[in-house]
Amino acid sequence: MKIVFLGTGGTYPSKFRNVMSIAVQMPGEVLMFDCGEGTQRQLMRSSVSFMKINKIFISHLHADHFLGLAGLIQSMSLNDREDDLRIFGPAGTAETVDTMLNLGYFESGFRVVTMDLRPAGFLDFGGYSVRFVRADHSIPTLAYALEEKPRAGKFDLRKAKRLGIPEGPLFRRLQEGKAIVVKGKMIGPERVLGPPRPGRRVVYTGDTKPSKNVVSLAAGADVLIHDSTLDSSHSELAARFGHSTAADAARVAKQAKVGILFLVHLSPRYDDKSVLEKEATAIFKNSNAVEDLTEYNVKLRD
Repeated sequence: MKIVFLGTGGTYPSKFRNVMSIAVQMPGEVLMFDCGEGTQRQLMRSSVSFMKINKIFISHLHADHFLGLAGLIQSMSLNDREDDLRIFGPAGTAETVDTMLNLGYFESGFRVVTMDLRPAGFLDFGGYSVRFVRADHSIPTLAYALEEKPRAGKFDLRKAKRLGIPEGPLFRRLQEGKAIVVKGKMIGPERVLGPPRPGRRVVYTGDTKPSKNVVSLAAGADVLIHDSTLDSSHSELAARFGHSTAADAARVAKQAKVGILFLVHLSPRYDDKSVLEKEATAIFKNSNAVEDLTEYNVKLRD
C-alpha cells in the first residue's frame, strides 16, 4: 500500500502546492480521496497511473476537493478507458457529478457510477473496506478510513514439520487458510498459524475541526492524514471556517494513538511549512507537513 500526496494545499492552488487529492495504490487498482482542480496534471507528474483509478471518495463539495473530476474523467475517456469509475461522497455528490458530465460537449466512453453516502457507514470491497463518519466542517463532510482485512497469522515451520507436513504446495494452502490432508488426517490451518494479524489502516479527514468522530475512526491507525489549515495563532479563524490548526491535528493523532500524522490542506499563506510542522511535533512527535508528490509506503504490521 503506497500513499501518493498529489495535492496538499487548501482553498486554492499556490505556487508551492496544488489543492487536495490523495492517491492510494492497492494491489491491482488505485483509490483516490478528493480530486481538486489540477489533479490530472499532478497525476501526470506522479508515479500513479490515472487509468488504474477505480474508486474516488469525495470528502465534501467545496471546489478545492472535487473540481478536478471533470478533467480527470475526460482524460480517462480520451485514453480509451472502458472500465466503470465509481465515485462516492456525501449527499449531493451524485447530482454534482451528473451536472459536471452534462456541461458543454462532454463525452465519456465509460460508465461513471456515483453514490451518495449516509453520514456514517461502511463499504466492503473484498480485501479491504472503507469506513466513513461525519467530520465537523461548515458543510456536510465525510472522513474516511481505508482498512485492509486481517491477514493470516505467521506460519510456524516447526509445528508444520512436527505434524509431518511435507514442504511445498501444502504449506501454501495452509497459509491461505485452507485445510489439508496428510496421510489420511485432516489438518486445519489453525494448527500451524498464529493469531490473525491486522491489516493496514489509513484515515483521511477531509476538512474538519477537531472531532470525536475522527478520533474514534482513527484509533490505532497506521496513518492519519488530517486537515491542518493554519497555525495556532489563527485558531479562532480556523474554527470559524470549520478547520483545524496543526496543533489540533497533533492532539487528535495523540488521542487516537496513530503511527504517523501527515498535515495537509495547508493554507496558501504558508510558503514555509516549518511553522506548522514545529507546532505539531511539539505535541505528537511523528508529525509531517507533507509536500506535493511525496510518497509513503505503509508497512505491514506483524
